[in-house]
Amino acid sequence: MTDIITLSDPRVAAVIVDDCHEPLVDVRDIPELRLDDRQADGDGAYARLRSGVLGRLLQAQRALPDGLRFLLVEGYRPPGLQRRYYEEYAATMRAAHPDATPARIRELASAYISPPEVAPHAGGGALDLTLCTEDGTELPLGTEVNATPEESDGACRTDAPNIDAQARAHRMVMREALTSAGFVNYPTEWWHWSYGDRYWALMSQAPAARYGPVDLPHDDGEQSEGSAIPA
Repeated sequence: MTDIITLSDPRVAAVIVDDCHEPLVDVRDIPELRLDDRQADGDGAYARLRSGVLGRLLQAQRALPDGLRFLLVEGYRPPGLQRRYYEEYAATMRAAHPDATPARIRELASAYISPPEVAPHAGGGALDLTLCTEDGTELPLGTEVNATPEESDGACRTDAPNIDAQARAHRMVMREALTSAGFVNYPTEWWHWSYGDRYWALMSQAPAARYGPVDLPHDDGEQSEGSAIPA
């Protein structure tokens, strides 16, 4: 992954945060958006985004070709849940690579789940999403949302060569719409896009991140449904 800056990179952690204190908005109240429930939790955290992120998502959706919409899988993720996900996947990486250094384990884990201290989802600035038709039918994008590098043979990478032409075209449609609205992609996960977080600031050369971690009540690190672990 020498050509990819991961969330474990010290340059990401070095980005300062100047939180603009935008509220988290519940997108379940937005009729223009489609929301999937595979990552649903009891507090509805998954359905929340910073207000500025929501505005940009709606802008990106308007840029999609006729007949297509975004299907949002997960937005905000409480810091406690992010921490648990990271620790579980890091443990999996340590078992698979018993001779790896702690720094290498952090790098391997960060290809799939962000270290808690820099996690885009924990600030409400990240989106895990895919494409669907007007009636909600998901389009093929090469892997399932939240597929691990191991189970997908690396096809989860946005620019993976081992996907078919149709999936590649759909990924390009997503890229064009989301980048036009100011989002940046995490290149190890085609479905993960963000705005306002540290990774976004580094990649877009912004002077600071706009969003730092925020808490909702009942952040106990638990989730009632879903077990996949996106960044």
